Amino acid sequence: MYASDDLKKALEVLRQGGVILYPTDTVWGIGCDATNLEAVKRIYEIKQREDAKSMLVLMENPNMLNSYVREVPEVAWQLIEVTDKPLTIIYPGAKNVAANLVAADGSLGIRVTTELFTEHLIQRFRRPIVSTSANLSGKPTPQNFDEVDEEIKSAVDYVVEYRQEERSKNTPSSIVKLGVGGEIQIIRP
Repeated sequence: MYASDDLKKALEVLRQGGVILYPTDTVWGIGCDATNLEAVKRIYEIKQREDAKSMLVLMENPNMLNSYVREVPEVAWQLIEVTDKPLTIIYPGAKNVAANLVAADGSLGIRVTTELFTEHLIQRFRRPIVSTSANLSGKPTPQNFDEVDEEIKSAVDYVVEYRQEERSKNTPSSIVKLGVGGEIQIIRP
């Protein structure tokens, strides 16, 4: 179990528009308030990544979807219900998030997290948080905390302590893109 201090510090940083390095249900992520344009911009700078490459957001439960997607395709509810591993769904018609998170076609990648710390953090924050792998653009995705580049660790405002000692190899989520009519395109199996 994580220390409540760890959660409080991460929450405080998010509320102040800062950037955190934190464990997710997949790989270690860099995150911020998904509704804060400047915080999102800072993540692009930390990753040395062009902002045309969109990032995803994490939510703690599917009920949050209607607040950030204009119309959730019916098939999304089924996919969320049956998935047994982390699944990022790219939804058409993003709303109420920082404009620099939304792809050129108006879509947004969203994953409902199952990771305890992240779930509690989002519950307390009451907004989605950005989740992008904790690597510099073009570099390999770190599979655990030890593989996160020192440059990333020193650029964020807070590094979550929970799960730093884990050495298991984690992998990014599967990604599917949904069309307005419920069409499904597999981006990453």
